[in-house]
Amino acid sequence: MATDIPIIDAHIHLFPESELETLAWCTPDHPLHKQHSLEEYRAATEGSTPKGFIFIETDRKNDLEAGEKDGSGWKYPLMEVNWLKRIITGQPKPGEGHTEDDASLCVAYIPWAPLPSGAAVMEKYLDLVKEEAGESWPKIRGFRYLLQDKPNGTMLQDKFIESLKLLGRKGFVFDLGVDQHNRGRAQLEEVVEMIDRAHEGVPEDEKVTIIINHMCKPDLTIYNVQTSPSFIAWRTAIFTLSKCSKTYMKLSGGFPEMPESLRQRSPEDIFDAISPWLSVVLAAFGAPRIMFASDWPVCTVGVGDNAWHKWKKIVDRLCWMASFEDEEKRAIWSGTALKAYGIEDA
Repeated sequence: MATDIPIIDAHIHLFPESELETLAWCTPDHPLHKQHSLEEYRAATEGSTPKGFIFIETDRKNDLEAGEKDGSGWKYPLMEVNWLKRIITGQPKPGEGHTEDDASLCVAYIPWAPLPSGAAVMEKYLDLVKEEAGESWPKIRGFRYLLQDKPNGTMLQDKFIESLKLLGRKGFVFDLGVDQHNRGRAQLEEVVEMIDRAHEGVPEDEKVTIIINHMCKPDLTIYNVQTSPSFIAWRTAIFTLSKCSKTYMKLSGGFPEMPESLRQRSPEDIFDAISPWLSVVLAAFGAPRIMFASDWPVCTVGVGDNAWHKWKKIVDRLCWMASFEDEEKRAIWSGTALKAYGIEDA
């Protein structure tokens, strides 16, 4: 890529060692059960450290029912907001792995939000987030409620749709995390219906923007894509989702969906193996609605410390194979993320 094109990494997670127990998934035997802060991120990206990154909520422990009752179920997601505030304002606690010099790196952050609880509860939660975020509040550009592991129908509940409409009215995006590999075709069909309902009857400028994580986590273990029902269903959903101008796609999250042996191959070999999926995303969304995202540090599991650079080389190769001009490269590496998240000061 041209050296003068800045990189905005549109999807990373950070967490200090002191708050590991608040992560819903991070058991003591998990390979990521240690601090992952700016110090570690800078080391992982050395030589190509992005101009900035977008932090995505890291699935902290929460309780929807307790949150609706008295707010107590939101303790750990709000703790995460405070963690990001310390990064953005350059006020680390001792041993947290970031400094005052790192403050400008976070161009936006996307906290957790209780979308299944409905618009009225969401209003109360957003007030608490604003209070907790303090001077970092303008950096909050949207919210996520991870759907990939939730029961079927969660995203189609009336209260969930209400919450999406609320986000749209307030100018926030919704980061969408679903999992076609493990949840199958049904979850993608629900996504299509969810977006249709969230946008139905809503003025264009109030329709919530949907930023799709990790290409919907397709099954990258498939060898014969031409006859695979899984690939065909995924491809159909991707083209359907792309028809909505308010949807964007992150080029991210590929490594966990690959065979373990493929993760250890060269970036060139990996690109060749997953090119059918990359080609569909490119054909459906085009460079102006695709953004580079590493999913660090999740991308390192089963890959190693070079995972960030390996994924970057795969996206580099996509840009080269597609014969992109600098304008299209700039969109993928930073422009699309800045546009989709409404970031003006990066």
